[in-house]
Amino acid sequence: MVELGIPELTNEQIEEVCTTAEDAARIHVLSKVSPKLLEKLDISVEAEGAKPVSFTVEVDLALIPEVKDFNQKKVAEEAVREAFEAIEIYLRKLS
Repeated sequence: MVELGIPELTNEQIEEVCTTAEDAARIHVLSKVSPKLLEKLDISVEAEGAKPVSFTVEVDLALIPEVKDFNQKKVAEEAVREAFEAIEIYLRKLS
């Protein structure tokens, strides 16, 4: 965990950083998988606490059954990393 020295976030900032992270995860998944092949894509970004604030990111994706030899777990893990990078970039801009 890295202490960024950011101020306490407002509700608007929390909503914005969560949306930014969700968008980053979605963009990553869609850069790896055609939307036509997705059966399900659920992305959840939650913030807890005030100072420090902690974030939880979950990416759940499933492809249509016809798709074989595709590592869904790897793409989901990469999307989570992209979301956390987006969170860090957003928070660094505030400090």
